Amino acid sequence: MKLTLTSLALSAVMAASPALADLVFPDLSYRTGPYAAGGIPFSDGYNDYFTLVNERDGGIGGIKARVIECETGYNTEKGVECYESTKGEGALVYQPLSTGITYQLIPKVTADGIPLHTMGYGRTSAANGKVFSNVFNYPANYWDGASGVVNYLLEENGGDLKGKTISLLYHNSAYGKEPIRTLENLAAKHGFELKLLPVDHPGQEQKSQWLQIRRDRPDYVVMWGWGVMNQVAIQEAANVRYPMENFIGVWWSGAEHDVMPAGAKADGYKAVTFHNVGRDFPVFDDVQKYVVDKGLAAGAGDQIGNVLYNRGFYAAMLAVEAARKAQEIHGTAQIDAAMMRDGMEALEITEERMTELGMPRFGPSFSVSCENHGGPGLVGVTQWDADTQTWSMISGFNPTDREVIDALIAEDSAAYAAENNIEDRCN
Repeated sequence: MKLTLTSLALSAVMAASPALADLVFPDLSYRTGPYAAGGIPFSDGYNDYFTLVNERDGGIGGIKARVIECETGYNTEKGVECYESTKGEGALVYQPLSTGITYQLIPKVTADGIPLHTMGYGRTSAANGKVFSNVFNYPANYWDGASGVVNYLLEENGGDLKGKTISLLYHNSAYGKEPIRTLENLAAKHGFELKLLPVDHPGQEQKSQWLQIRRDRPDYVVMWGWGVMNQVAIQEAANVRYPMENFIGVWWSGAEHDVMPAGAKADGYKAVTFHNVGRDFPVFDDVQKYVVDKGLAAGAGDQIGNVLYNRGFYAAMLAVEAARKAQEIHGTAQIDAAMMRDGMEALEITEERMTELGMPRFGPSFSVSCENHGGPGLVGVTQWDADTQTWSMISGFNPTDREVIDALIAEDSAAYAAENNIEDRCN
């Protein structure tokens, strides 16, 4: 990793300073409960990146990172309890990995001055930094995901979806309902018919939905699922012989454990993404050397390169880069939550920097600003190969429909601002 003049200066300050407290990054994990299959690899990746930074680099700006893991079981009440019990430890940023927990924490983190990063989930309109001072959802949000699906289908159909039918199979929760308004607007814009098929938690019973899909014969099925719902849906699609190449999920419906139970029948299934897949990145050699081989891995060390491990790893990397930016802005290695918020709001991720980190093309280049806490919303598409049991990128990170998405963000955030008497903080 290249040392900048700023990092050299910080190192000099550190050499002349007394020992400082660790930089604290809570992990609101769920290694238990109905969604543990997704929660475990994400937390493993999140923890392993901080361990890598500590072992290889000596910490962030010379200060070790400390991860406080608190089990939520994907339960909103427990998530709030975890927040309350850990915020006093010097927490720099929270990543709750739950839309339900996110909605409860937004007013709390705003009052407490602690940033919240909801990468690819949470309240989508929090991308408007003029209203949501402490919430960030870069590099992409749910509405970007919905638009990314439609844009991909437009490409597959020569730019024309008129007369096509798309069925949305969604988790009947705040999370699952997030893309509906976006897809309704995009249906009106592009002339396709949208059909809604809710699936109740946890998603094990879907017979009626797939019988309806078999009757309706939609051109495409889009899935907004999580946990066992994904596995059941893919198996049911195979049972009714729905063409898997016409079945595409959001990024929370596109991991290895979602497709592997269906075996060869899952071949060709697709999912959108905001980061790359696989383990063919130099940084994972460092993880093997400094983390796994030293017995410091959060898990068994066998998840490296899997979709949700990579996602947790990526989330931690973005947190570390924001912390470095905060140290640079404030001229001190010992940052607090308010400084961390400033670092997140000034974050810029370039391909050059990603390459320095051993993660070339791992995610899109993007920048954050006072007005835009969500980045540009670039979305790629992955596809499952059942023979090799691997996901692969079948597109680059492409733009989404800003005309539709930005209008929805403006509308929803304006309503929130009015309800909570929030003035534009970026003027």
